[in-house]
Amino acid sequence: MTTPPRTPQQPAAPAPPPVRLLLDSDDDHAVHRAAYQWADPAQGRITVDPTPHTTSPAYLALDVLRAMGRDGFLRPEAERMSTDPAWRAVTCWTLACGGLDEVIMLRAHRLTIERLRRLAAWRADTGIRLTLLAHTPEQTDLQRLLEHLTAAELVDVATVRGTAAVLEAIGPAATGRRTGPPPHDHAHQLPTLPRSGVAAWRADCWRRQNATDFAHTDGQYRAGYAAARTWLTCTLSLQPTPPEVTEDADHPAEPTPFTLQETEAVRLFLARLTVSSPSAQHTVARVRGAQAAFLSHSLLLNVPDDLTRCAGPGLTTVPLTPRTVHTITVRLPNPLRAAAIAALLFTGTDTSLLSMTQIAGVDKDGTTVAIDRDSRINIGEEPGPRHLYAIPSRARPLLRAAVEFRRRTPRTADNHGLFANCFGTAPRFEALIADAGLPVPALVHPHAEDDWHTAARCWHLHTPTPSAPDVLPRLGELHP
Repeated sequence: MTTPPRTPQQPAAPAPPPVRLLLDSDDDHAVHRAAYQWADPAQGRITVDPTPHTTSPAYLALDVLRAMGRDGFLRPEAERMSTDPAWRAVTCWTLACGGLDEVIMLRAHRLTIERLRRLAAWRADTGIRLTLLAHTPEQTDLQRLLEHLTAAELVDVATVRGTAAVLEAIGPAATGRRTGPPPHDHAHQLPTLPRSGVAAWRADCWRRQNATDFAHTDGQYRAGYAAARTWLTCTLSLQPTPPEVTEDADHPAEPTPFTLQETEAVRLFLARLTVSSPSAQHTVARVRGAQAAFLSHSLLLNVPDDLTRCAGPGLTTVPLTPRTVHTITVRLPNPLRAAAIAALLFTGTDTSLLSMTQIAGVDKDGTTVAIDRDSRINIGEEPGPRHLYAIPSRARPLLRAAVEFRRRTPRTADNHGLFANCFGTAPRFEALIADAGLPVPALVHPHAEDDWHTAARCWHLHTPTPSAPDVLPRLGELHP
């Protein structure tokens, strides 16, 4: 079986360095120990020990994934990957996550031509430095290995012989390696927040909360305020000035609604503002602060009255902390499945909407997911605002790997579904949730309505900047 040719969408990787062939003719245990101690996935170095008593190329791909730390397939009930998807997963994780530079492959004298061809394709696609560690006590073993390397088109080989020279070529052991998952997540819990409008919300919090709770609540409020002010300053400087509206004392100007593009931009900003919120209370505080900042620019930002009853970013989402991402990457070696779970966690939306995500819906930088539901449902009608979601920084490698995986799949186009076969039949979806082993709030508390940020509306008020109590009052001004 030959490796599928590179498509035009797949840019060529830099030329990899020559393959190093380390010949341990004495079969010294110190060489194996040195190769294992040298490995440090966090520093881009892995040592792969092929599963014995099998020549399957698929098993070798799984061995590579295990060396990367993606060993969820070892559980008996976990999803299995065949040869081509498994090697696509290896390549896509290497390209999308970055950092993997060097690989030592043990038992290289037992590799078949097909396995070596897979390694050669992986090396050509990613530019990794490949080291083959072989034990060849007989000259015939070495001759057979060299013939296999030539058949696999691995001809740029630098050979190192002798135990001392091999140990020197491997290099020193890694230092400071950390094992195990990152520590548990922690965030200060906010109390129940008032349902007041933006004008009185902060004052009501100050009246009802003790000093500690108000300090945490106000910190979130100020964060939302500062983020919105910064975003508006940059956005308004790039946007043309709204048309002037004549008005007099008897006939004040009517507010001017935002355009379609402006509305999409506001909704994406709200998604970015709240995607990392550890609770609905944090989200409410950030949004109220953002509303105050919009008022300071004579803009009225309207969101649903009771956010805690809605779904979407910051409400039915889970912050993608290091521990959460670690769980996803360990338990889901398939890039599509890992990205699907991550998308469920950071969008908080319904699977029926998320399943409409196209490959082209993820922007080039991997920072935004755009779902154009109206064009999929109401064909021929005037398009409405897209459903936009911000991709947290820790989830971007997962989405990039999924996009790369889909584009490397035969007969794939950019308008095809990104999460095809992930949210389909109930047994398949239930298996995905079981493999991930993470709670998904969007499934526990489903909402039939649109997500809260897609209901946000904004208007130009054509009025002077509001007074200080409506914007960000000092604590002394809040006293009843």
